[in-house]
Amino acid sequence: MKRYYYLFIVFILFGCTQGYTQENQVDILATGLAAPWSITSDGNTIFISERAGTITRVDQDGSMQRQPVRLSKPLSTVAEAGLLGFVLSPDFDSSHSAYAFYTADLDGTPSSRIVTLYYDGAMWNEQEVLLDGVESGPVHHGGRLAISPDVVLFATVGDGARPEEAQNPSTFNGKILTRQQDGTFRIFTMGHRNPQGLAWDAKGNLYSSEHGQSANDEINLIQEGVNYGWPLIEGTETAPGMQPPLLTSGREETWAPSGMVFHHHLLYVAALRGERILVIDVTKGEIVRSIEGYGRIRDLYSDGEYLYFITNNTDGRGNPRKDDDKLYRFKPD
Repeated sequence: MKRYYYLFIVFILFGCTQGYTQENQVDILATGLAAPWSITSDGNTIFISERAGTITRVDQDGSMQRQPVRLSKPLSTVAEAGLLGFVLSPDFDSSHSAYAFYTADLDGTPSSRIVTLYYDGAMWNEQEVLLDGVESGPVHHGGRLAISPDVVLFATVGDGARPEEAQNPSTFNGKILTRQQDGTFRIFTMGHRNPQGLAWDAKGNLYSSEHGQSANDEINLIQEGVNYGWPLIEGTETAPGMQPPLLTSGREETWAPSGMVFHHHLLYVAALRGERILVIDVTKGEIVRSIEGYGRIRDLYSDGEYLYFITNNTDGRGNPRKDDDKLYRFKPD
């Protein structure tokens, strides 16, 4: 009898631990999002970019408002395109400005642009073009924007389905870019396929997530001037002058990693095809936990206490559930 009682207690404890990531343990802050891509916040209000060209505002009282974005060029309708990266300016409270990355349709050719947007409280208007004319392709636009601890804007640009461009130092395709003091962008690293996540740890080290070809997805420690190998190497392959990843999904598994953020010294990575949040200890270079049960995850945001994440089940590649897509909040162990 004691043995069965012990097994029952173990079952209950194990079930509670596993159930921590289930929906009844996580707050749902917003529903009905339409192919959301980026989360950002001013500390009070959450703003979420949506690929069709809108930004959804979620206030602390739970109210939600989908706001239009007026852009100077039409959005491209090719796969994976639209309004992608979005981050508030560090002086947003006074400037009411933000940075946005979108894939424009320029006479039938998808082209990546980085612009500033001005917010009047009801809508967002394109104000200044910071980067233009980066021809993309049918897929692989990259699109992540992030601001470094020393307040510098970074961007990821995909290879546009032209792998050779990732090794071409004369183009921005397949690169991670940084904005210079004069306002122009320069190449920070090269040899990327479709990088979609950027995050800095407490020591100021930069990490990036990258989609591999079918598998071999990567988490990279990003160092200025380094070549990360695509398309000449991938996964655990090595070559002189090229840097293999810190962590890879390997040949048999696909994560399709997207947005990422550090929270209490662990790296949380949104996975689309993997339908989970990967929790990574970068000092060990290993996944220590996975949070599952919500479908495709596109991006995460940390306010220091809570983690927020958005699903991406309505992007045409997922299986939408009732009220998808959603914004969730939880407090990790």
